[in-house]
Amino acid sequence: MTISVLKRMSLIALLTAPLAFLAGCNTVEGLGEDTEELGESIEGEAEEHD
Repeated sequence: MTISVLKRMSLIALLTAPLAFLAGCNTVEGLGEDTEELGESIEGEAEEHD
């Protein structure tokens, strides 16, 4: 019986790990894009007041 439970837990972990990884990638990618836009905005303001 314990083997069956371990197999189920392993299967669940194997199926959910890629989903968590993909969700994390999207979040990091979005954060990078936002940071880039912020940097460009600051750079533009700095050039205007130069």
